[in-house]
Amino acid sequence: MWRAFASNALTALIFLLLVMSGVVYWGQSVYKGEGPLEQAICYRLQPGSYISTVSKELLNADAISNDRIFRIGADYEKKASQLKAGSFLIPERASMEQIIDIVTHSGANTCGTEIVYRVGIAASGVQIRELDPVTQTLNEVGSFIIGEPPVAAFDKLVKEPDTRHRVAFAEGVTSWQVVQAVNAIPVLDGRISDIPEEGTLAPDSYEVKAGDTRASVIDRMRERQSQILANAWENRVDGLPYATPQDALIMASIIEKETAVPSERRTVSSVFVNRLKREMPLQTDPTVIYGITLGQGILGRGLRQSELRKNTPWNTYTNRGLPKTPIANPGKASIEAALDPDGSKFIFFVADGTGGHAFATTLAEHNKNVAKWRAIEAAKNE
Repeated sequence: MWRAFASNALTALIFLLLVMSGVVYWGQSVYKGEGPLEQAICYRLQPGSYISTVSKELLNADAISNDRIFRIGADYEKKASQLKAGSFLIPERASMEQIIDIVTHSGANTCGTEIVYRVGIAASGVQIRELDPVTQTLNEVGSFIIGEPPVAAFDKLVKEPDTRHRVAFAEGVTSWQVVQAVNAIPVLDGRISDIPEEGTLAPDSYEVKAGDTRASVIDRMRERQSQILANAWENRVDGLPYATPQDALIMASIIEKETAVPSERRTVSSVFVNRLKREMPLQTDPTVIYGITLGQGILGRGLRQSELRKNTPWNTYTNRGLPKTPIANPGKASIEAALDPDGSKFIFFVADGTGGHAFATTLAEHNKNVAKWRAIEAAKNE
C-alpha cells in the first residue's frame, strides 16, 4: 500500500514538475517572443511610476500581451526598480524583454518633442520637432527666430522634463555669435561674459539638458575643437607653410568663410598655401570684414575701397601672411582641408555665379574669370 502511495506521489510530483516547467517555458517564450504591437508608439513614462502602473499602461496600449508576465520578467531581471522617466520609442513587435530594456537602460528620451536651437551665421532660430514613431521621422511643428516672441507651444514644451534639447552651431560662426546664442537658451544655467578665443569652438550639434551650465557647453565645444585640430595636425601633409597648429586654425577659418561648397575646400586651401609660399598677400575679403566687425554680427553690405585699404591686424590686402587670429570657428572639414590641400597650382579664384568659384593659375586667366563674374552680377541687377 505504501509502495503504491509513494509511487503515485512520485508520479504526481513528476507531473507537477513537468507542468511547472511547461509554464516557465511558456512564460519565457511570451516574455522574449515577438510582441503584439502593430505600429511603433511613443510611450511616456511618468516620473515616480511603478512597474505595476507601467505594465497596465503598456497592456492598454497593446504593446504587451500579459502584464503579469511583464512584471515577473522585470523582477527576475532585477529591473523593476530601475525605471527611467521619459518618452521612449517602442518599436513594432517589440518583445517584453526589449521593452524592459528600453525603459530602464539610460533614461535618454528616444522620441517625443525635440527643441533644436540653430545658431547660424546671419540669424539664429529655434525649431520644435516631433518624432513620428511610425515613420521615425522628425516633423517640424513650430519655429521662431531667437530674440523674437516664441511660438505658443514653446513655453510649455521647454518645461516638460522629457523634452529633448539640442544646440546646432553652423560652421563659420564666430565666438561672439556662439556666446550670444548660448546665453539666450532658457534651459541652461549660468551666464557667459567672456568671449572665447576665436576659432577654438567646434561648430557641431550638442545634446543639452535642463540644468546644464552654459559654461559646460562652451567647454565641450572647446575640447572637441582641440581634439579635431590635434588629430588633423598629426596627419598633416609635408611642406605646409605653417609654424604651429594655430596657423592652420587661422587658415581653416579663412577657408570656411571663403567657400560653402564642400568639394572646393581643399582647392581653396591650395590657393592660399601657394600664395603664402610665394609670399603673396592672401587678399581675402572675409579677413577684412572681420577687422571691421570683430566677429560681432555680419557686415550686411559690400566692402568699400577705403575699408580694403584700412590697415587692421586682419587685413590681408595691406598685410602679407596670415591674419592675427582666426576669423571664425571652422568646422572639421575646413581644418582638415587646411592641413591637406589638393596640390593645385592655382593662385587666384573668383565667384562663378553657381555658388562655387572659378580658379586660375595666371593673372590673365583670373581677369577673364572676373569679367565673367561681373557680367553675371550686372545681369542680375538689370
